[in-house]
Amino acid sequence: MSNTNLPSPEIADNAEATKLFFDSYGIAPLEFRSVDVDATLTFFKSRGFNDDAALATSAVLLKQAKLDQMNINSLLETLGGFDELQISSLVGEIMNNNRLSTSTLGYKSQPTRSDSVSRNVLA
Repeated sequence: MSNTNLPSPEIADNAEATKLFFDSYGIAPLEFRSVDVDATLTFFKSRGFNDDAALATSAVLLKQAKLDQMNINSLLETLGGFDELQISSLVGEIMNNNRLSTSTLGYKSQPTRSDSVSRNVLA
C-alpha cells in the first residue's frame, strides 16, 4: 500500500485484494468509537465545513488524537473557543502536517497595499 494523498484505486482482480491484505499484515488498524466520529463530524459541519472537508479533517484529527493518546472531546472543546479564521488556519496546519511533502494546502490572503503604491499618477 503506497503512501499517497490520492484516493484508493479500484481493485482490478482477486490477486489485488490478497496483495493488499499481506501488505498491511501486522499493522493494527485504528479504530474509533462511533460517538467520537459523530461528535467530530458534527463539530466541523456546524462550523461551515462541507461533508467531504468535515470527513477528511475529522479523520486526521481522530487519528492524531488516538496516536497521541488524547481525548478527542477535550480537543474539540479547545477548538470550540476559536473563531472560524483560527479554526481554518489550524486545520490547514494539521492537514499539512499529515500530508506528503509534495502536496500542501494553502489559503489566499488579501494583499496589503501601501499608500505610496496605491496613488494614481496623472500625466
